[in-house]
Amino acid sequence: MPELVFFSGTMDCGKSTLALQIGHNRSARGLQGVIFTRDDRAGEGKLSSRLGLVTEAVEADEDMDVYAHLVDHITRGGRADYVIVDEAQFLAPVQIDQLARVVDDLGLDVFAFGITTDFRTKLFPGSQRLIELADRVETLQVEALCWCGARATHNARTVGGEMVVEGAQVVVGDVNQLAGEVGYEVLCRRHHQRRMTSARARAGALSPDVLPVTPG
Repeated sequence: MPELVFFSGTMDCGKSTLALQIGHNRSARGLQGVIFTRDDRAGEGKLSSRLGLVTEAVEADEDMDVYAHLVDHITRGGRADYVIVDEAQFLAPVQIDQLARVVDDLGLDVFAFGITTDFRTKLFPGSQRLIELADRVETLQVEALCWCGARATHNARTVGGEMVVEGAQVVVGDVNQLAGEVGYEVLCRRHHQRRMTSARARAGALSPDVLPVTPG
């Protein structure tokens, strides 16, 4: 039976790499898939991994009817044996409903990959709808690590190394950004609640433990 499967996790847990691997494995067996993405770090119409792998994809903008797009693709003679959706957290809930219809009406497996919560620890609407509708929700087994070495469970938005907790839910950025730019970092719950990023931890480690004493 075809399924809607949601692969979720924090940043740096290998979601896009797994999406590319699933596509590769199926194409090696002669299957053809349609890949959707939204706001990928590599630019419009790309599915990319931090390992450097990249492939072409269909940019699923906010106005796209994903189900209608696939019906049109098939009607025009295109082939679709499965569907991959990366950055699925950015899709609107109605687009997740359309993915469920792809499974139920077109009989295609849909593999969706995305982050569950945003930098404020709030569910992305697309991820929430996936949790509500998916046949299976799989947590990625590659654990991202906080700077302290603990399992990272939360995504943090940073500006110049400082964690921010206000702003638009979607601001495209990446890990390893230059100072002053919007970036993201994965943290354990304890350090997310304390707003303790790796930059702040390094700064604290470099600070003297005691005040210097001037000889009298």
